[in-house]
Amino acid sequence: MNYFLEALTWLATGANWVGHDGIWMRLVEHAWYSVLGVAISAIIAIPLGLYIGHTGRGRGIAVGLTGGLRALPTLGILTLAGLWLGIGLGAPMIAFVVLATPSILAGTYAGVESVNRDTVDAAHAQGMTPWQVLTKVEVPLAAPLIIGGLRSAMLQVIATATLAAYVGAGGFGRYLFLGLRTQNYSLMVSAALLVIALAIIFEIIFVTIARSAAKATGLQPKESAHA
Repeated sequence: MNYFLEALTWLATGANWVGHDGIWMRLVEHAWYSVLGVAISAIIAIPLGLYIGHTGRGRGIAVGLTGGLRALPTLGILTLAGLWLGIGLGAPMIAFVVLATPSILAGTYAGVESVNRDTVDAAHAQGMTPWQVLTKVEVPLAAPLIIGGLRSAMLQVIATATLAAYVGAGGFGRYLFLGLRTQNYSLMVSAALLVIALAIIFEIIFVTIARSAAKATGLQPKESAHA
């Protein structure tokens, strides 16, 4: 059987796009889970990364923390959180935040550290306060790398958000687990294609934002420091 062609046929069927279990509904759920997970991670990681990059304090701890978090298995975290919190979105959100935080944290402090020290010294010489140096000099110049960290985190979470269905949440994982349970492999391929398409959409969004930020600062876009 050609599961790929069957998957394309399923995706091209209009009836599969509507209803409470339709593709549009699952798309909104999957995108919402991903954006929410990355947003929570950004609230935690960006201020911490700015502090580390600006002051140089705690860098060793941050490196160890990001390495340790990356080593944690997402499915294991999801399972433990699911046993603790039960069915719902709480457990997947914990797993997504743990997954996304290292890339955002690394991209943020690396971005601030990459700012030319001569530029920072010149800002101090002009009488800027440390807060003004951070917000008016370091953050704008570090923006491409910060955005790169967010971009990496978003793509990782989108790929992993299928696991939300493992503990009863929605998203494209519903199709994946349904296909696995019923041995409907074309449905599983459809779920994979939908996840890939969503990842490409967000990739285009972040590339556009990164280029705009780089153009505003007169720099070329850089990759995040997660690699």
